[in-house]
Amino acid sequence: MSAVILQDEIVHYEVLGRGRPLVFLHGWVGSWRYWIPSMQAASMTFRAYAIDLWGFGDTAKNPNRYLIENQVQLMVEFLDKMGIPKIALVGHGLGAVVALMFARQNPEIVDRLMVIGVPLEMGGVNPKLRGAPPPELADWLLNKAPASDAVRLEAPKADTKAIAASLDCMASMNWKDLFINTLMPCLYVHGLNDPAINPPHYEEMVVFPESTHQILFEQSGHFPMLDENSKFNRLLTDFLSLQSGESPRELQLKEEWKRRIR
Repeated sequence: MSAVILQDEIVHYEVLGRGRPLVFLHGWVGSWRYWIPSMQAASMTFRAYAIDLWGFGDTAKNPNRYLIENQVQLMVEFLDKMGIPKIALVGHGLGAVVALMFARQNPEIVDRLMVIGVPLEMGGVNPKLRGAPPPELADWLLNKAPASDAVRLEAPKADTKAIAASLDCMASMNWKDLFINTLMPCLYVHGLNDPAINPPHYEEMVVFPESTHQILFEQSGHFPMLDENSKFNRLLTDFLSLQSGESPRELQLKEEWKRRIR
């Protein structure tokens, strides 16, 4: 297990591969562990880091650090501690919220951004996400495939106060504004059958800048990286392969990519 001390507390992370830095941030259920297949897919050309946020996995459980602004500060201090000047960033659920906020505040650090299962408004968040204990949330959001075992294993480690605190913070945020003002290339991924977060309507996405693109996974729920693993990792690899500053909307023009994900 790898860990650093930030703010006198333990922050757990894992790292795999060599190359340009890539950071994965987990969601409200689980920890770094469910990113392993995606880390492996990216590790041929990237040095992939996966971090446990405050209150999750093996990182310290301290309610004073559960606000989203504190999770963003964790990212700032982690990158400084590791001497990482620029990153590609992938976030899911809560991790997507943190990734968007971090990118908004530190655009010079984030080269590109992939966010998965993030709401555009609080009305799109199922109330069960706040009220149920993490193991129950895992059973609700996951299918029975072996790939889901990593989330079930780690779910009990999550502090329910960390989940609630993040949702409280989100209630006062303007998510559409965050997307509209995201300067770097941003790929928005959503499982069409996600019971926790409603997928956005096309009309909501058309106002986003040219640098932002949406892809829906028609056979996925809240965890497209697990539900459609090969398709997700193919998309991730091609997104990471784009030239710096190139819009992810170019992905839809690649017929060979379309064939690979069918």
